[in-house]
This record gives sequence, structure tokens and C-alpha cells, in this order.
Amino acid sequence: MSNPVYLALDLPQLDAALALAQRVREHVGGIKLGLEFFCAHGHHGVHEIARLGLPLFLDLKLHDIPNTVAGAMQAIRVLEPAIVTVHAAGGRAMMEDAKAAAGEQCKVVAVTLLTSLDGRDLARTGVEGSAHDQVLRLAELARLSGLDGVVCSGHEVAAVHAAWKDGFLVVPGLRLPADGTAAGDQKRTVAPRQARDAGASVLVVGRPISRAADPLAAARAIEATL
Repeated sequence: MSNPVYLALDLPQLDAALALAQRVREHVGGIKLGLEFFCAHGHHGVHEIARLGLPLFLDLKLHDIPNTVAGAMQAIRVLEPAIVTVHAAGGRAMMEDAKAAAGEQCKVVAVTLLTSLDGRDLARTGVEGSAHDQVLRLAELARLSGLDGVVCSGHEVAAVHAAWKDGFLVVPGLRLPADGTAAGDQKRTVAPRQARDAGASVLVVGRPISRAADPLAAARAIEATL
């Protein structure tokens, strides 16, 4: 992959999303469409973004009983996504069925622990151990389930890469130290170059580009660091 940066295009207005994607398309490697975008625009919106000719990452974080997730995966196959996410917490059977239902060219990756959560949040949900330990546990479960890889923060990607050398590793929650972008609801952030050096296959970048005063300049600056 020449440019591992996927722009997180989670804007509620389709025209604005298309305009932003058009503006930075030469400086990103793909487009990530999340739950907000998909709920607002559905298949039509995905088709519109697909006309840009960039690989699409449907970050839907599917999490339900195995049969339901398999059905959802079959329903989005017509969109020909390059990457789709499920939640590793859904268990092995759910992940196996999701992978079986995905298209041959689609990578299915499991979300381990959201970057908005930390060890304190885990404890409140009854999960013992650190965020790092939980990510490694779920990454191993995803590997055993036959998935292509996982989503994890830049804090854990080196350890996951060491344990799963050929895993397809997606790192969100990225921030440039000097760009002035607030962490917002993200608790475990790193810089794009740091994540890439640690073994990340895909770097998901949203607000540092979409909320920048000059999105094109921001995309170019991130690309230059890689």
C-alpha cells in the first residue's frame, strides 16, 4: 500500500463529505465510512463516495448473534468494501461467520478496544487487567477465528504485530503532536509515523484532516511524515 492513510469521512452531509474527499483524494490511500455516515446515507452514500475510485473501509463494527452479523455482511457485499469491521467481543462463532459471508476481496478486521476507552473503563464493565492485556486477548481470538486482522490503538500495535506478524492492523485515534488538534474523546492516541513504524497496515485519520483549517495541507503534511 503506497499510502496507508484512510480518511475518516464521518460527516452528516453527503455534499460536504464528497467535497472533502475530492479535495484530499490525491493524498490519502482510502476512505473510511463509519456508522454515522452509513446511517445517514446508506448504500446510496457509499456508492457516491465509491465514484472517487479509492478503496472503501466500512467501519460498521458489526456485533450481534452470528446469523445476524453474517446476514449484514452479505447485505453490504454489493458495496465491494476493501475492509469491514466487526467487534471481537462478539466471539469466535460470530467472527467466523462474518468472514465466511464477506467477499473474497474484503478484509474483515475485529475491533479490540475502542480508543475512547482505557483501563478504568474496562474495570467498570467487569473486565480485569489492563487495556493492553485485553487487546492482546481479543487479537488472538480474532486470529484463531480466521480474520484478516484487528483494529487497535497505537499503544498496542507493536505488541499485536509481534504476536501476529502477517496480521492486517488498523490504527485509529491518530493525532499529530504539533497540529493543535485536541484529543477529544480519544484517550490512547499516537502520531501516524509512530503507529506505522510499530507495524500498522492502515492509519485512520479523521479530525486532524477534516477539522483542519486547510484539509489539503493537513493531508499533505501527514503524508509527508510517512
